[in-house]
Amino acid sequence: MKRIRKGDDVIVLAGRDKGKRGTVLKIVDAEHVVVEGANKVKKHQRPNPMKSITGGIIDKEMPLHVSNVALYNPATRKAGRAGTKALEDGRRVRYFKSNGEVIDA
Repeated sequence: MKRIRKGDDVIVLAGRDKGKRGTVLKIVDAEHVVVEGANKVKKHQRPNPMKSITGGIIDKEMPLHVSNVALYNPATRKAGRAGTKALEDGRRVRYFKSNGEVIDA
């Protein structure tokens, strides 16, 4: 079970965007995620009339390594580590290790 999933609220722990909070937009591969509003770069894009893309300089979010992001814990309002455990009914859920609160309901 992955500790960070698409749609999770995360905090950036390292890099130039340290401390920023955002939502995971995409899981690129096993070790990289794209976070909304973090690791933005300017890309010089050529126009492509076939795909109706206009040219110019666009802002684009680039992937971050999963070790540089942590789940946001709303109870403590800080970054939290996640673990997995099995419930009585057999379901496996993620929980915050700091206060034991279940992430997935």
